[in-house]
Amino acid sequence: MPVRHFLTLQDLTPAELHQILGRAAELKAEHRRRHYPSRFPNHVLGMIFEKSSTRTRISFEAGMAQMGGHAMFLAPKDTQLGRGEPIEDSARVLSSMVDIIMIRTFGHDRVERFAAFSSVPVINALTDDFHPCQLLADIQTYIEHRGSIAGKVVTWIGDGNNMCQTYIQAARQFDFELRIACPEGFEPREDLVQANRSRVSILRDPREAARDAHLIATDVWASMGHENEILERRRAFRGYQINRELLSVAASDALYMHCLPAHREEEITADLMEDSASVIWDEAENRLHSQKALIEFLLNARD
Repeated sequence: MPVRHFLTLQDLTPAELHQILGRAAELKAEHRRRHYPSRFPNHVLGMIFEKSSTRTRISFEAGMAQMGGHAMFLAPKDTQLGRGEPIEDSARVLSSMVDIIMIRTFGHDRVERFAAFSSVPVINALTDDFHPCQLLADIQTYIEHRGSIAGKVVTWIGDGNNMCQTYIQAARQFDFELRIACPEGFEPREDLVQANRSRVSILRDPREAARDAHLIATDVWASMGHENEILERRRAFRGYQINRELLSVAASDALYMHCLPAHREEEITADLMEDSASVIWDEAENRLHSQKALIEFLLNARD
């Protein structure tokens, strides 16, 4: 059987994605009971970080330990990848020694090339184009608070970045309408929008995009790699903020999410971050449970 990878949401069928999220809910219940069966003893997860992270490293490392395995952190300075070794060579060697690999990197082509030469499952833990692991956590969070997201209206506020582009894929895989509110010049990839134009629309007015929405999501205005554009982006994104005024036009039971880290009073107000009704902290924790379910799915598919 060919090795299964998770480079985008489209690598799994909608049924498989729902299977993983159902399993994530079971694993979360186990976590609450502090019950950790050793499902993958002596299994090793290789973690390649070419971009820094907090939640990604902790969730993958803790998750692998809770399943009885081990996670190995590999930064560029610790590997020959950081000294120019071809990705194909690193993939062949590393995959001969570990059981599963996650990569957090820049260009999406890097994770695609690595997966093409890997003999074990590869997980995209973030590229400049996509962040599928975060969307698993986001959808898990919506389901546990509001039930199925199918047929709902989801609004993305802000940059057409990797999170926005993954929401576009999620609209197809989880069957919802996506409205993207972004300033001109900061749109997501046109090919993704066109391939999903029956579900995805781009608007300039955040209030129009948020009207009657069931979920509103955002991210920082300047992601990693755009630090030198902060002042320009602050000007461009002024008004593209999740706040109480924006929520007032959404559905009465609307949820709002942020993948973190957040810049309070820029893309989201501090009072919403600290509100007792916020699900952002559930969203962050669910990275642990959805990724454990994903690892389990991929390792079982390999066996």
